[in-house]
Amino acid sequence: MHIQHVAKGEGKGWAKGRKASNDPRIAKNAQARRGLTYRSHIPSDQDRRRKSAPASTTWTPTLAYAIGLLATDGCQTDGRHLVFPSADLELVEILLRCLGKRNKIAEQMSKKGTIYYRTQIGDVALCRWLLTIGITPRKSLTLGALTVPDEFMPECARGLMEGDGSILNFTQAPTKKRYPQYRYERLIVAFNSASSAHLTWLRAQLEGHIGDRGSLSRRPPDATRHEFWSLRYGKAASTRLLELMYRDDSVPRLQRKWKVWENYRVRHSADGGT
Repeated sequence: MHIQHVAKGEGKGWAKGRKASNDPRIAKNAQARRGLTYRSHIPSDQDRRRKSAPASTTWTPTLAYAIGLLATDGCQTDGRHLVFPSADLELVEILLRCLGKRNKIAEQMSKKGTIYYRTQIGDVALCRWLLTIGITPRKSLTLGALTVPDEFMPECARGLMEGDGSILNFTQAPTKKRYPQYRYERLIVAFNSASSAHLTWLRAQLEGHIGDRGSLSRRPPDATRHEFWSLRYGKAASTRLLELMYRDDSVPRLQRKWKVWENYRVRHSADGGT
């Protein structure tokens, strides 16, 4: 029997502890594969390792809405995973549905003692695509413009609002001393962010759709948080904006915020819009 002697470090496990910087074979291999994307030879619906198929990045109203949610509450961790935490369980469920995912949702406790919900999504292709449209890691203070087709801007704006904004509807007595019986109903759509660049971009995008610039205000930093920006629209502009943002019933929506608008809309439709 012929026994072949293999030099030390050249048999099974020869690459252990070596890397491209100190081994020309590994460097050659790495160079040949640089820039390539791994594609499984197993169809995604038959691959038991996958919880769901890779998310589609073809623009639709639903995807634009999901992008708005990810831009506010989502974050990339390592270039392969997305984490989405929210105090609204419904919002986490909606995001997974928009992306066609079936990932688990964990209930967790914050440092302040409040319950929130969190899901983690592994999708390398989606993470890389998000980088190309402006959603980067650690984006809270650096988020700027998003590359969203103008036709899907209302749905994206709704995702931004439902993720980190509000719809306010209340009655106010603006001239209580002079006219104590006078009441004025307010409707306000607000977008919030720690990035002024992001809200400046959003303001310009929405102006083209509703013809109003809204009001951009700053809350200075304090001992517990960074400076904070808010973009708000008055009643007439908010009405036009909400009609656009909720124009497509097929796009998922956060019921809690939608009901504020729906109650206002139904009430004013019944009384002739006054």
